[in-house]
Amino acid sequence: MIQNAITSTNESIDCILETVKDLSEETIRWNPTEEEWSIMQILAHIVEAVPYWLDEIAQLVQSPGKEWGRNHLQERRLQAVSPTTVDAISVDEMLQKLETVKQQVKDGLENLTAEQLAAEAPSKNPNFGTKPLSFIIDHLIEQHVNKHEGQIQRNLSKVSN
Repeated sequence: MIQNAITSTNESIDCILETVKDLSEETIRWNPTEEEWSIMQILAHIVEAVPYWLDEIAQLVQSPGKEWGRNHLQERRLQAVSPTTVDAISVDEMLQKLETVKQQVKDGLENLTAEQLAAEAPSKNPNFGTKPLSFIIDHLIEQHVNKHEGQIQRNLSKVSN
């Protein structure tokens, strides 16, 4: 399970990198609507969110049963995608940061045991309730990155429209 999650997450990141590398800066920084993130904001979110969840996993391994998670209004999350933050970083630098996330995923997940993956803890998010550590990997890392890969494709489908 862990190796599949690492591989899947890193394949999604590779696909994102491949998609974005030849796009113009204008396209990468373009917001489809006021409510939608630019590709650059999506990249910034992944670069912030995956290490955040890896840190939550490490804390749960250290302190099983500890409450975990955050909501959509968490300051660190909002700051990562703010126009001020995103405008201050080059596309190349963001892509390099995204590339490093792949190694962080591998390092953060590869040594987890079946017992650790099954250990349950309550989430701060009432929609999640009490979940095993594997839920964070499945839903908040692997599926989350995959979902944002699709979001980038949706943004690109709107560029010429």
